Amino acid sequence: MPSAGRKHIASRGPGSPSPDRAPLQTPLTSAVQEAVVELDAVAGIVYFVEDDREGLRAALIGGTPPAVFTMPERIPLDGPYASSTAWRTGTIVVIGEPVIRPDDPGLARLVPFPYSAVATPLSAHGHRLGVLTLIRIPSRDGMLTAGQRRRLREIGDRLAHDLVPSAERGAPSAPAPDPVVFPVYPADPCPARASADVWGLPDVRGSSGMTLMYQLHKLSGALNEAVDIDAVVAAARSRIMEPCRARSVVISTVSDGRLWVVGHCGTSTGVLRLLHGSSADGGSPTADVLRGRDPLLFADRAELLAAYPDTPEDGCRAWAFLPLRAHDTAVGVCGLGFAEERRFGAEEQAVVMMMAGLLAQALERARLSESAHALAESLQKRLLPRILSDLPDVITTARYLPAPSSAGVGGDWYEVITLPGGRICLVVGDVEGHNVESSAVMGQLRSAVLAYAREGHGPAAVLTRTSNLLTELATELLATCCFVCLDVTEGAVEAALAGHPAPLVRRPDGRTEALDIPADVPLGVYSDVPYRTYETTLEPGSLLLLYTDGLIGVRTPDALPRVRSLLAAGHRNREHNLEGLADRLIATVPPPPERRDDVVLLLARYEGTPLELGSRFNRLEIQRHDLQGVKATRRFIRESLAAWDRDTLADDLELMASEVVTNALIHADSHVDLRLRACPDHIRLEVRDSDATPPVPSALSASDEENAQAEHGRGLLIVESLATAWGTSPSGRGKTIWLELST
Repeated sequence: MPSAGRKHIASRGPGSPSPDRAPLQTPLTSAVQEAVVELDAVAGIVYFVEDDREGLRAALIGGTPPAVFTMPERIPLDGPYASSTAWRTGTIVVIGEPVIRPDDPGLARLVPFPYSAVATPLSAHGHRLGVLTLIRIPSRDGMLTAGQRRRLREIGDRLAHDLVPSAERGAPSAPAPDPVVFPVYPADPCPARASADVWGLPDVRGSSGMTLMYQLHKLSGALNEAVDIDAVVAAARSRIMEPCRARSVVISTVSDGRLWVVGHCGTSTGVLRLLHGSSADGGSPTADVLRGRDPLLFADRAELLAAYPDTPEDGCRAWAFLPLRAHDTAVGVCGLGFAEERRFGAEEQAVVMMMAGLLAQALERARLSESAHALAESLQKRLLPRILSDLPDVITTARYLPAPSSAGVGGDWYEVITLPGGRICLVVGDVEGHNVESSAVMGQLRSAVLAYAREGHGPAAVLTRTSNLLTELATELLATCCFVCLDVTEGAVEAALAGHPAPLVRRPDGRTEALDIPADVPLGVYSDVPYRTYETTLEPGSLLLLYTDGLIGVRTPDALPRVRSLLAAGHRNREHNLEGLADRLIATVPPPPERRDDVVLLLARYEGTPLELGSRFNRLEIQRHDLQGVKATRRFIRESLAAWDRDTLADDLELMASEVVTNALIHADSHVDLRLRACPDHIRLEVRDSDATPPVPSALSASDEENAQAEHGRGLLIVESLATAWGTSPSGRGKTIWLELST
């Protein structure tokens, strides 16, 4: 081993002055080119020791793609690598070929990707200069012969001798802060390939490597644009599966010790069911790859069955299982299946492993982003009302669409507040920004509006007090708000705006217009002009629409006319179901990426029921975990219909109500609110709970992934067969299941 007192040449950092490169580059390039060609390598690297003697840094890399793109620029001096070991010992070191004993603890770690590394020290006249390292494909010509080792040592010693004059003058060895990369092709322009598919043109030198790196570059670009897991999976399908001529791809992640399929294409449902939710410690190829760092490649089914005899038939004849690791942490596995038998060459293996690295990082970014967005979205939904309030004379429904994950969570909110004396307040607001702070400020403003309204303040006073509060919250965010108070006994309306779009009203004759309310300034903006109140009167049958600007969007200026036309069409169709109208209105909103904002709409129809019919609305509340809740529901239905002379509908409605309430008590695990309303031509029952998960009639009506999260049961098939119409809609943090029976 060289003496610790020997001299060494240190590389300059990025701030060092640029030396004359030509005297250094000429011997470096000549030595690398000669070694790569004579020893049939795919890349050669010259490393010099860093100033702090902590590591080796690459000065020059020559070879063919993709090998030159897999080489580390820096290697720690105390690491178990060929280059660092050769520098420490002063001998030729080979890693990745059978010459290395597996029980050698210092050299047991192989080089990344399917290559072998051989390194010779650069030492001459008492100067320890660096290392010359070659990267080879082990299967090409077997391990290095004794003659090849002597030849490599000769090339290294001659290079060291040529560099000594520069070392004695104190000149830096590294020609630039970053390594210089140049092409060097092997003597055989068309080496034999193990892969069934030939990349590039077989008769053009370098075409194979350039084609492989082209696909890697395209994958990198696609993954950079992916903002969620679905986009990452789509990029893997188009930029890994298809270029590799694979028949199928399955991407799975690990969580809580189990594997979960997050994306797939071309794989049978049976295979996916076996993998989805399976143990990460099981004896499957996917589980074994997850625990290691190396891929598992099976050229035919015989090889696969020899290693995993219980592997089910999936229609493929060859497989590649690639570990997905990000920041040295196992993220998941990418499995590729091929229709024909296939052997993977070293260059192809290197590229697909680089692809797997990019995929793992993108998958982890998307997963973390979706987790953060889900947390913020959950926070916002928790700040929305659990169940909408209403009065017998006013029917309400609401819709909320969160902002896409790429935009961040927004600060839209809505509220329905019932007050003594037959008054009801409709509120919609929007805090600027798309982050957790927006949601937090939204929750504070919603609570303030609710408190001020319950104190009996009018719309203008509520907005004034809320604006003053916002200025004291130590935030720079502003907010807009629409506040409407309706007296149901007379149809009198008081409304005020804080920089918010004016609500739309559909009159009983079908005319649709925006209420002429002064816009005034947003909440949190000081103004000498107080908020102003607008007053009008609604006739029975009028419909109010409050919304945030996400409903119309800045890129769709024709959206507001479409909304008005939908409101007018509802009148012409004599629509009595607000849920269907709300669904059609929310359907006008474009999907991401066109939509960048969250959306809220709040609908309220003023019934203005005559006094003699005022009793035709009943309500029942069932507490969470109430074992007598279903029995109370049956009694509630039968007694209400008897009082309204609708006894003939009792049996069917009682059966349907029992099924829906049972689902709500079991699956939603919340309080349940029942509202029964008698209309001239139908009976309507609404069952409201605090779980937004939609119900499905049976386990066969949705995919496996959806069924894992959705309520299901054969009881809903009874509702579907007996009801004249039924459906479900989100209502605050929960949902409303409604059903109707014609009379």
